[in-house]
Amino acid sequence: MKKLLQYLPFHFLICIIIGILLQFHTAIWCYNFSFLALFMLAFIGVLFLLKKNAAKKLYFTLTSLLFFIFIGISITFIHNPKNYDSYYKQHLTDNSNIIIQIHRVLKTSNYAHKYIADVIQIDTKKTIGSILINLKKDSISTLLNVDDLIVTTAEFKNLTGALNPYQFDYREYLAKQYVYQQVFINPTNYQKLAEGKTSIYGVSEQFRNNIQTSLKDKGFKKEELSVINALLLGQRKNISKNLLQNYTNAGAVHILAISGLHIGILFLLLNSLFKPIERLKNGLLFKTIIILILLWMFAFIAGLSASVVRAVTMFTFVAVGASFKRKKVVEYSLISSMLFLLLLKPLFLFDVGFQLSYLAVFGIIWTQPLLYNLWISKFWLLDKFWRLLTVSIAAQIGILPISLYYFHQFPGLFFIANLLIIPFLGSILIGGILIIVLALLKIPLQILFDFYGWIISLMNKTVALIANQEQFLFQEISMSFYKMILWYLVIIFTYQFIINKKAKQFMLLLSSIMLLQITFIFEKNKQQKTCELIVFNKGIKNMIGIRNGSNFNVLHTLDSSKTTNERSIKSYRIHENINSNFLNKIPNIIAFKNDTILIVDDLGIYNIGLQNTIVVLQKSPKINLERLIKELNPKKIIADASNYKSDVNYWETICKKQKMPFYDTRKNGAFILK
Repeated sequence: MKKLLQYLPFHFLICIIIGILLQFHTAIWCYNFSFLALFMLAFIGVLFLLKKNAAKKLYFTLTSLLFFIFIGISITFIHNPKNYDSYYKQHLTDNSNIIIQIHRVLKTSNYAHKYIADVIQIDTKKTIGSILINLKKDSISTLLNVDDLIVTTAEFKNLTGALNPYQFDYREYLAKQYVYQQVFINPTNYQKLAEGKTSIYGVSEQFRNNIQTSLKDKGFKKEELSVINALLLGQRKNISKNLLQNYTNAGAVHILAISGLHIGILFLLLNSLFKPIERLKNGLLFKTIIILILLWMFAFIAGLSASVVRAVTMFTFVAVGASFKRKKVVEYSLISSMLFLLLLKPLFLFDVGFQLSYLAVFGIIWTQPLLYNLWISKFWLLDKFWRLLTVSIAAQIGILPISLYYFHQFPGLFFIANLLIIPFLGSILIGGILIIVLALLKIPLQILFDFYGWIISLMNKTVALIANQEQFLFQEISMSFYKMILWYLVIIFTYQFIINKKAKQFMLLLSSIMLLQITFIFEKNKQQKTCELIVFNKGIKNMIGIRNGSNFNVLHTLDSSKTTNERSIKSYRIHENINSNFLNKIPNIIAFKNDTILIVDDLGIYNIGLQNTIVVLQKSPKINLERLIKELNPKKIIADASNYKSDVNYWETICKKQKMPFYDTRKNGAFILK
């Protein structure tokens, strides 16, 4: 790690990451491109002058670091389509004819087929920018494919953010892909145009569709085919929730997503296969070129998704670095590939797959040798077993804090799933590629297709068996952002102390542990002091949570059998690290601190003797709201999502006339009273 700190691109990478974070979260640069270019030239001029003066080396270094921070700011600004005059939103008018080209097919929801598409023209104006398309599911809907062109006059709407505390924010997720709006279409409000320009993504999609069509005729069961599509074609859309949950609970979900693991295995297999080429003149160069061509061909087959492109780019740098026979090739190649990817796609930084991939690899290259050297076996088979086990544990060390931060669970039997599957994953990948070739060439070797299907089925059953050992699955683990960062500091300084065994490293380790303890104490203290009442946004049902320290009582009208796994409550409970109790009844009056909350449901009954209350309207009560306001003089009126939209709109109009504060959870999210 010490040598890594001396590697210049590492410093550039850190500065660029700082710049990306600054621009994304604060929009620190909001001027036009001309000012951006002038600022960049000024930086270069200052660097040139400082470089000529050897006495000002420190100033040159600091200015260089600031320059790369500014590069991070610049690339984030440049890649955001909102900053261009041709951004589609600036040209939208009522009833505009909007031409859209499909860019990516997403997983279908219960009600709509979903796509990410590019808005390429509005009326006669060429535009840029992406949008989420929701194509209504019905018997006459024609599915769209990558590169299809459609024209519509449908209204574009802003994406809805998270409506309950700690809920997954789909709007924020898509914003990190520069998608800010959505459109709802059905066969009556759009028209498919003649085929537009074919992109490499479109060609890849057509090729994958041909492969899928060929495989469907070979007798594979539904679950087998869905896993084959995930392993070889990068398509996880058709995997059932139950099967995906099994792989997640077994700690083997990474097997279903083409990532650094798959590309790394293919890289090692190809490296061994073409090893004899090195004996030729310039053989190492030829071998590297052949391997890279084959890896990028696999990426093409897998649909050139972001995760596949990242993984292949990573191993492209590793392969090129290895061809120069330099020391520390893996670490330097990883840093260089990260730098390259972020320069091209700065918002990859926020992609969970990007973060997990690099942390897993760094975990392996740094901690696996330490673990492996704890015990050396003289037996070949035991040595291979031990090596694989240490690789699995090292990768887990690298990703554990961030995995707990995002997913809040730890599969205790992850190493068993990895030990049973990963040794055979290379054979499964190579066998799958062979199966695809045979299917495309229509070679009638059904026995091979049946055998491969049996292998995939066996893998699914093995994963299901491991996943069913629920006592080894640790769930609902709370991990805040600050604790995650501090856990990584503890891991890094522990590694440094083991390697160097110096007092400085030991003091850094102790300091990081103390900071972690302080964070635990601070968060616990905050938890105990927090008191709040939450009116959740929950469709036709009602939920009101009353929080007092670490206790959280949920008053609800839900099906009692579904309360424990209710997402809104579960997310709140995990992030706040508290317990929850459920009461299948919502009283008409709730006292909270100095406030009285009056619940008016579909019965429309309320106590006219109450004054200055907070009124919560549920299930569209048939009341005269003007009279209620006159009789009760409430502080605020809240309408949850169990009310009809028409009623809520009518109530909002009345409240505006009466100058009464009105809160709609369907628009504004859960109401929180502190």
